[in-house]
Amino acid sequence: MTTHAGLPRHQFQQDANLTANDGPRREAVRKALGNYQTARNRTGATFTDWKSARNAAATIKHEALNHLDRYLEEFEQKFTARGGKVFWASDSKQARDYILKLAKEKGVRSIVKSKAMTGEEIHLNEALLEEGYGVVESDLGEYIQQLKGEPPYHFVFPCMHLRRDEISDLFHRELGTAQTNSPEELTMIARRVLRRAYVEADMGISGANFIVADTGMISITENEGNARLTVGLPKIHVALIGIEKMVPRLGDLALFLPMLATAGTGQHLTGYNSMYGGPRQPGETDGPEEFHVVFLDNHRTRLLADPEQRDALHCIRCGACLNVCPIFKNIGGHTYGTTYQGPIGSVITPHFRGLQDWKHLSGASSLCGACTETCPVGIDIHHHLLHNRRNAAAQKPASGEGLLWKAFVFLMKRPALYRLATKFAPLGGLLQPLLEHVPFNPLHNWTETREFPQAPLRSFRDQFRAHQAAKTSQAKGGAR
Repeated sequence: MTTHAGLPRHQFQQDANLTANDGPRREAVRKALGNYQTARNRTGATFTDWKSARNAAATIKHEALNHLDRYLEEFEQKFTARGGKVFWASDSKQARDYILKLAKEKGVRSIVKSKAMTGEEIHLNEALLEEGYGVVESDLGEYIQQLKGEPPYHFVFPCMHLRRDEISDLFHRELGTAQTNSPEELTMIARRVLRRAYVEADMGISGANFIVADTGMISITENEGNARLTVGLPKIHVALIGIEKMVPRLGDLALFLPMLATAGTGQHLTGYNSMYGGPRQPGETDGPEEFHVVFLDNHRTRLLADPEQRDALHCIRCGACLNVCPIFKNIGGHTYGTTYQGPIGSVITPHFRGLQDWKHLSGASSLCGACTETCPVGIDIHHHLLHNRRNAAAQKPASGEGLLWKAFVFLMKRPALYRLATKFAPLGGLLQPLLEHVPFNPLHNWTETREFPQAPLRSFRDQFRAHQAAKTSQAKGGAR
């Protein structure tokens, strides 16, 4: 499958068709998501009141985002007081340039990186590799995808689409290891490679799950311990974080950490929950000598300025909406061609990358509402998909679509003309083969993937009139 930055609509359609027809791949994804759903239902039931927890989480995120300027400044003040450094990156280029400049100034040779979707968002690995820096992903799923030369398939489960034998073949080909179908042995193979990378790295790069304003700390949640090693062993730590990850108080994590674990992986709590508040202090035995936080805007403030859709920034990247989405289950993560896949990715990507180029993602939805129902912070996801569709059409109507709607309005306002048109409606199905050969077929977007709907031979009006006539005739016959 081909994936590109700036994936056009026809490429999306092509990849979606390929994946939807790949039975074994779909089965692997469905099985993984089925196991997730079982675990989530079990752990979610342990919340005394899940609905109230969702409302509380949404309220906290609303507070954080509506006073984001104040909370970001509070974080910076407390973080820099302990020797940390903060850089504000308005776009991808500024973030990449800052990290590259830092690496050059400090004589960095090798870099280890834990999972950071912001890194995928700004294409950080590619920029570092072009400058000659060795970058190793330390998250097991991300490492597998890096060896495979592919982006993550899912932003929580990066290689969920791969079977054990495929991973074994990959390790055999890339690392020269023996074939095995044992998950433990596959994990140990990766561990031996990654342990060396931690020791040799001069710089560690991470993301963050939450920014805590009142303590000036970041929170990282993981199950492998790789982020702790990525942060703790190299001399320089860089955390690349989207500004929307803010929570006002440390106490808020008492709600968000178990909620993230339950919604994201079906656990009560993830294996490692760590707080980092600055570089190594006097008397401490480990930790980085320098700690840099790069706050990434990259059009987030543009979405924040939209009162109708700003709650999309409440997202805690749990991936729950992907896991229940019937579209994701059938077309897979790579088809989206974006850093953030699934329903929430389809909402925010048009804001981050341009509405007209990415409006097709908002159309790739059943609008069943499962995403909204499962979201732990109550984002109105499926309605935002409709908002994107409306905004895209208002901004730039599809070719010929405006004329079609004007013709529709003209027809519906004239009953006599409408009745005449229904007489010719059954011919529509016969016209489709002819329309396919017309250079400027106004119905192309519909007929490209669908057959033209067959109209009934008799309209409802005709059938109702005949029914009434039959009743009248029957009544007259009875009267005689």
